Amino acid sequence: MADGNLTQERIQELLGPVQDPEFGQSIVDLGMVKNIQIDDDTAFVDLILPTPAHPARGEIERQIRASLAEGLDVTSVRIETTWNVRPSGAGSPNAEALPTVKNTIAVASGKGGVGKSTVAVNMAISLAQDGARVGLLDADVYGPSIPIMMGFNAQPMLRGERIVPLEAFGLKMMSIGFLMDPEKALIWRGPLVAQLITQFLKDVEWGDLDYLIIDMPPGTGDAQLTLVQQIPLSGAVIVTTPQDIALADAIKGLAMFQEVKTSILGIVENMSYFVCPSCGEASEIFGFGGGERTAEKYNVPLLGQIPLELAIRQGGDIGQPIVVSSPDQPASQALRGAARRAAINLAKEAQAKPRRPKIMLKKAM
Repeated sequence: MADGNLTQERIQELLGPVQDPEFGQSIVDLGMVKNIQIDDDTAFVDLILPTPAHPARGEIERQIRASLAEGLDVTSVRIETTWNVRPSGAGSPNAEALPTVKNTIAVASGKGGVGKSTVAVNMAISLAQDGARVGLLDADVYGPSIPIMMGFNAQPMLRGERIVPLEAFGLKMMSIGFLMDPEKALIWRGPLVAQLITQFLKDVEWGDLDYLIIDMPPGTGDAQLTLVQQIPLSGAVIVTTPQDIALADAIKGLAMFQEVKTSILGIVENMSYFVCPSCGEASEIFGFGGGERTAEKYNVPLLGQIPLELAIRQGGDIGQPIVVSSPDQPASQALRGAARRAAINLAKEAQAKPRRPKIMLKKAM
């Protein structure tokens, strides 16, 4: 039988020491514990996370089970885990611009050819696989690659004057590539590009989204600056490769977002190394550790180091991103980890000063 003297204070005593390692605070103080119920020899706990992509979700659940099993006379602990994604800090989208989108994440690079779109696609799918409501906007209008990577060759439908986004792999998506001849180039200046992207933001029925991932055009020119000034951004992810020439341009991209007061969620170092499939030896084809050194120098997080794998290229060519086609590959795990790191960094910004919540305690008759 459960402890007949169980009180709310006792629950706080038991779970207060359980910390969210990302926030460095008690899960009780963070308001993550709700509705504890004791029924005979089983404890039921409602756990509310700030994002379904929480990197330490499994560890937190393990600690809860261990603490309650040790401190109470119960034989099992059942945890119902849900989440409440909140808009991030001052840079989050306002109600007028994107009323149904909680967070917008720009995936950008200072130069082309570093795998920015590959990172954007796989991060978006990873967040959707974790349970988030996700959209993917292809703002790389000069070289839209989302249709190929997502395996779609169709035009979106109209509902009145609104565009209905296409859907694949659990997320909604929009790209100029769905609307134009794939063999024709878009020859527009920056203001026209920004006008088009603004239309995609306001006239597309995105619905309720936790995250809208925006695949930005490469570079830091007029088009890019116009976009980041007009799109309400919650944060940015900078994609680079390890070599110095790519890092030099990545730093410019980082500076551009800082100039417009957009939070840098972190750096993703793509093509970090290559593992020979025959001998297993790792080769640092494009250098080593450049992304990590840049992250340290500019005091921004390193979200992940993505290995160079054949399956990434193959999946992108046939519309089967690697996190879908080969989820257990090291590259898939690294991309999933980068997505989770970006999501938790947004959650940290959204976290207001914690107040000690009142835990509802129920005891079955």
